[in-house]
Amino acid sequence: MVVLSKIYTRTGDTGQTALGNGDRVPKFDLRVAAYGTVDETNATLGMARLHGGALDDSLARISNDLFDLGADLCTPDIENDATAPYPRLRIIAAQVDRLEAEIDAMNTHLTPLRSFILPGGTPLAAHLHLCRTTCRRAERLTVELAAHEPVNPEAIKYLNRLSDWFFVAGRIANDNGAQDVLWVPGLTRG
Repeated sequence: MVVLSKIYTRTGDTGQTALGNGDRVPKFDLRVAAYGTVDETNATLGMARLHGGALDDSLARISNDLFDLGADLCTPDIENDATAPYPRLRIIAAQVDRLEAEIDAMNTHLTPLRSFILPGGTPLAAHLHLCRTTCRRAERLTVELAAHEPVNPEAIKYLNRLSDWFFVAGRIANDNGAQDVLWVPGLTRG
């Protein structure tokens, strides 16, 4: 259990931070950038929840998943999980599968797109598009990290599905796509 009795520790004053295994790394470390962007995604999700309505239960669950994902990414040495002195929190396939099932269920209410859509429509949809783009950045950073050191493959899959989830949920939030803002190629070229 986490106990936060003191918020500032001064341990980061020199530009370093601790990973989940206790190693200290520069705050610009790629691993820190990846899980920091997951945290940023969660913050944008918090803004979306202000308008969550019928999607709020799912958004709350995803917010919790994103903390799990941050814990996963901040703990390197995935290859040593079996011998760690405590169970490490990792994203699992069931979390990815749940996103896929929810995407499929939401898609049953939507007509296929005949154009790309622009971010916007309802306030919730606009916030979900911001979540989607921040999530895509987290995914890119995590994939880059995985090119340099081991990363839980389910973490990458989760981020990939989650950005799709945000896209489809944005369409649901736009009155099941009726309020989607469609891209018109070359509209302002006159």
